[in-house]
Amino acid sequence: MRACAAAMNEFLQACRAAIGAPHVLTDAHDTAGYLTDQRGRYTGRALAVLRPADSAEVAAVVRLCAQFAVPLVPQGGNTGLVLGSVPDQQGNAVVLSLRRLNRIRAVDALNNTITVESGCVLQHLQEQAAAAGRLFPLSLAAEGSCTIGGNLSTNAGGTGVLRYGNTRELCLGLEVVTAQGEIMSSLKGLRKDNTGYDLRDLFIGAEGTLGVITAAVMKLFPQPRAQVTALAALPHPAQALQLLQLAQAHCGPALTGFELMSDFCLQLVRKHFPEQRLPFDRPHPQYVLLELSDSESEEHARALFEGLIGTALEQGLVDDAVIAASLAQSRALWRLRESISSAQAHEGKNIKHDISVPISRIAEFIAATDVLVQQAAPGCRMVTFGHLGDGNLHYNVSPPEGVADRDFIARQAAINRVVHDSVDRFGGSISAEHGLGALKREEITRYKSPVELQLMRAIKLALDPQQLMNPGKVL
Repeated sequence: MRACAAAMNEFLQACRAAIGAPHVLTDAHDTAGYLTDQRGRYTGRALAVLRPADSAEVAAVVRLCAQFAVPLVPQGGNTGLVLGSVPDQQGNAVVLSLRRLNRIRAVDALNNTITVESGCVLQHLQEQAAAAGRLFPLSLAAEGSCTIGGNLSTNAGGTGVLRYGNTRELCLGLEVVTAQGEIMSSLKGLRKDNTGYDLRDLFIGAEGTLGVITAAVMKLFPQPRAQVTALAALPHPAQALQLLQLAQAHCGPALTGFELMSDFCLQLVRKHFPEQRLPFDRPHPQYVLLELSDSESEEHARALFEGLIGTALEQGLVDDAVIAASLAQSRALWRLRESISSAQAHEGKNIKHDISVPISRIAEFIAATDVLVQQAAPGCRMVTFGHLGDGNLHYNVSPPEGVADRDFIARQAAINRVVHDSVDRFGGSISAEHGLGALKREEITRYKSPVELQLMRAIKLALDPQQLMNPGKVL
């Protein structure tokens, strides 16, 4: 034990020399914010929190971890929901915070790219793109605190996937520190580079288990001349799917957002944020939030929407609809959608599922799985919302009225099994955009084939033979 303690003291001293003593945090007061997950359900332990300033310092820290066999947990904004960015209870790992790697290295408006360090907050990236007259389309509720490195490591989705794709589709190149402490730099910003294995895609979505992303080249797009939002009320998710098909035919690539929300979702929003109002005189079972990004004009976008909504009303797909008449109204409609998760948190504990199924089967999945969940937990309340346009639902379960949070959460494993087995039957995935982390590490073994798992383990072993990179996550 003394030899081990001496080695760890030597390791920490070497870290202080490499990145500066003020950025090696060991005091409990200083490390607390890095050790608890975003939902406040789990707190791990760590040897230290290390805060390097640039890629070279990250590489130096990783080399020291390899030398002293110290596990490391990369962390960006710590906004994840699957325990992917916090350490376990062993206390022998370090948290590698990347928040100081927050520079915009370059903006190339002609190439429509921005080169950014992994600790850059997503909202700052969006703002820098806008200042250059460009759009960075990745948008999520946590954009004020999540970082682009975390977005890449989890292959985050968000509200613009329908038009622009996941974070993977927005990335053209990476700078990565390998498990051996070497820097792989591929920041060329090329849209075509057919020279062997696509190493970039190995690290995107790997949750820091194969290496540490330190910078990336991300795609930019021309700023739309107009963004127009509408909210449609309808009776059932089946009508929402028909509306999606109609909207894609009517609006083409201008359709950039298509979000499904059940009435109970918005009941929670109205309960906990009473200043927010629905623009309808009565409640409806389901709602769809649509957004158009138009390259011509606001008048053209509004005419597209009016034609779409008129046809949808004639065909009986929607019961009512409103088109935002101003930027303030558009923001108010989006605020309804973005407040659902916060309203859930105010309501109490809930069991979250970030799932995807083929778009064509979403209505069938919801109908069938709602019945199964009610059988498993009678009286539970379904908080179903998400990115219908790309097949991703946040299929969350709140306890029945009057049931204590602790008693309900004790049934989490049984409810997860019902939901995940149903997802599997419908040909879906138990993690659409949040990742696996530690929370779903064991669960995924039920749904991935042995061949897939074997290949994943082989890649992990090849790139991280000491098994030090974010241990206990994904695999």
